[in-house]
Amino acid sequence: MRGISKSFPGVRALDGVSLTLGRGEVLALTGENGAGKSTLIKILGGAQPPDAGEILIDGRPVRFASVRDAKRAGIALIHQELMLAPNLDVAGNIFLGNEARPLGLASVLRRGATRRAAAELLLRVGLQHGPDTPVARLTVGEMQMVEIAKALALRARIIIMDEPTSSLTAGESQKLFQIIRQLQADGIAVIYISHRMEEVLDLADRVTVLRDGRHVGDLARGEATHGKIVALMVGRELAANYFPPRPAVPPAEPVLVVKDLLVPGAPAPVSFTAARGEILGFAGLVGSGRTELMQALFGAVPALAGTIELEGRAFLPRRPQDAIARGVYLAPEDRKRHGLVLPMTIVQNVSLPAIGGQGWGWLDRGREQRTAEVEVARFRVKTPSVRRQVVNLSGGNQQKVVLGKWLALTPRVLILDEPTRGIDVGAKAEIYGHMARLAAEGLTILMVSSEMEEVLGMSDRVVVMRERRLAGILGRAEASPRAVAALMTGGQEASPAA
Repeated sequence: MRGISKSFPGVRALDGVSLTLGRGEVLALTGENGAGKSTLIKILGGAQPPDAGEILIDGRPVRFASVRDAKRAGIALIHQELMLAPNLDVAGNIFLGNEARPLGLASVLRRGATRRAAAELLLRVGLQHGPDTPVARLTVGEMQMVEIAKALALRARIIIMDEPTSSLTAGESQKLFQIIRQLQADGIAVIYISHRMEEVLDLADRVTVLRDGRHVGDLARGEATHGKIVALMVGRELAANYFPPRPAVPPAEPVLVVKDLLVPGAPAPVSFTAARGEILGFAGLVGSGRTELMQALFGAVPALAGTIELEGRAFLPRRPQDAIARGVYLAPEDRKRHGLVLPMTIVQNVSLPAIGGQGWGWLDRGREQRTAEVEVARFRVKTPSVRRQVVNLSGGNQQKVVLGKWLALTPRVLILDEPTRGIDVGAKAEIYGHMARLAAEGLTILMVSSEMEEVLGMSDRVVVMRERRLAGILGRAEASPRAVAALMTGGQEASPAA
């Protein structure tokens, strides 16, 4: 890619960016949210045309008018946000648009051949579901594996992976890395986008860094370090340990008391407490029941049995409005489906939870504008205007809007389900700082995270879930990677609830 430029209303997303990729090479593409990574790969994948510049494959210029053109050229793009059809089964999604038709377009699909091919791909990516499984029944992590199988089905020469491990367990991630190394051995080139520096350093032959829509540097495998990559990304050195120092939370009366709460689909009830000013982390493998538990606390999924007390008063929400009315807010795992209304503006999304409290049936546009501007400034959302549609923001900036809309209110308990998923290291440090400040001010935070470093770096205590059961609760002093992993995988008996 040579001299690629792209502008949107009020934003120059790419300014003369160049990128090279060799046969069988794994190239890591890094940069902060809003640096231009997504725009660059959308251009390569045929989803958007460049304003200027050219693309060459095997030395020959190519021009893509559509995603189909890019696929014909052997380019497959796995998006960070899932692009599956939930009403179809796994096989139907893998071969959507690429179905086997032996007798022409009007003939009956070769269902048997499609299912067999899908089953082989599922085995290759390690997904323990059959090709007839409805996609709507899969977890986010399992859907991600279907996306990977879908790309493999194209037999692409270039595969672009945008944050592919953001929803995967450690085991699923290792399986993906094995697949990438096999693709590399077969001569297939991979562009790998990730904010997880350990993955970049482990996988990449070369690292290309973007900042503010410009190409700012390339690092070969031998010279790439965490510090050098981050310095190029943010234009400054970032402290190696970006988790803010936090004093131990002294024993206090619990703000939230959950007793024998039974969530639909869980084999046993769950009990725990959370104190004022505490960050209570929730760890577990994909499918361990953490998200379902948070949804029950928010009223999105009514609990079947048990009790909850909030600040000494009974609290058992039957719908999200009940939780919002009591100051319990949820920033969900899947921001695109559950956290935002994408066609709406930043202003509209930030004001949406409090829209019923503006009085007299009229919206206070000035108040909406001021509130949105405060939250955009607080989280340093990269946008030319708070009137910009959220769909036009990068994934990380969309996540900041999700957090901002709840902090614009007065939370008593803030539930953060994967709060830094798809967010760059600089923005992560900012969000950790906000979390530490809010906890110091007395806010109770429940944090679900699949990143072990994040769980251990931010939590006062860690609740470990396994197979939709409570496996144990660990204090800060006893929480270690080995202890948490042992409970997650059934390696030791559950500790008593702390």
